[in-house]
Amino acid sequence: MSYTLEEIANHIGATVHGDKNLTVDSLATLENATSNQVAFLSNSKYRQQLLATKAGVVILNEKVLADCPTNALVMANPYLGYAKVAQLLDTTPKPAEGIHSSAIISSSATLGNNVAVGAYAVIEDGVVLADDVVIGAGCFIGKNTKIGERTKLWANVSVYHDVKIGKDCLIQANTVIGSDGFGYAPASHNEAGYWHKIPQLGAVTIGDRVEIGASTTIDRGALNDTIIHDGVILDNQIQIAHNVEIGENTAMAACSVIAGSTVIGKHCTIAGLVGINGHITIADNCVFTGMAMVTKSIKDAGVYSSGVPVATNKEWNKTNARVKRLDSLFSRVKQLEKELEQLQTQLANEKE
Repeated sequence: MSYTLEEIANHIGATVHGDKNLTVDSLATLENATSNQVAFLSNSKYRQQLLATKAGVVILNEKVLADCPTNALVMANPYLGYAKVAQLLDTTPKPAEGIHSSAIISSSATLGNNVAVGAYAVIEDGVVLADDVVIGAGCFIGKNTKIGERTKLWANVSVYHDVKIGKDCLIQANTVIGSDGFGYAPASHNEAGYWHKIPQLGAVTIGDRVEIGASTTIDRGALNDTIIHDGVILDNQIQIAHNVEIGENTAMAACSVIAGSTVIGKHCTIAGLVGINGHITIADNCVFTGMAMVTKSIKDAGVYSSGVPVATNKEWNKTNARVKRLDSLFSRVKQLEKELEQLQTQLANEKE
């Protein structure tokens, strides 16, 4: 499908500079775009590519308009414009079309209008799929789960029983929602079967417009639900433990983990490989940089870090050797402070 520049400008809130009737049908980089394509510039380090671009139109801000050799869509936030045009020109196929003959759907399940269910998917008793829900091939939807309008699940997503998922959500392949939380009670060491499993009797509640990456796991609550609020975005291979609550519009990058019963505030940004301890509370508008380890509650908004940046092996070995001598260095400093105090006292007494 193609659009005129005027139509795109109206869609993304931009101003056309050039031929408003030119039509474009796809996106490309500044370097590779052709006359029927849209490119964008939001990072100044690609400014040289703008000068030589063959794109039909470039989304950019007013500051670089003079450098643009072609049509332009001018707006304050070109990256947001790019995102909106990408949505408009998206060619990603649906996870499923229609109801596949191999899908197993319980007679007690309720399917809304225009629901699609892919090959070999299983829809169990009491499931409710609202209008325009798409369930990809090989998915499992457990008993009494409810999924809201226009939500899409890619292939092999497993959703356990009693889970609630809101509308306009997108869940990528191989994600698991509602699996058991890691709940066990230890017995005495001489008792057979030392670990006693605690049945996880809560569920998972997911709000509207939530996106969840591939192979992410969200455990069900032990008693109350694990809760993911509206607008949250989760990357691939994330672990959300039982009874965690994540506030609205928080973003979490790949391979990060949240231990049980922790509450994350609204509008937080959690980078990759961040570990967040259990039973703590994180304030709204917190940012955690990559590999941060969050061990206690955070009461104030801000940027927090604790990861160790990479160094050459020689530098790291030298630093590590010095770290091992910190205890002896501390003892020496304390002794020197004591001796200095004694000397100062002695000098003061002599002056008297």
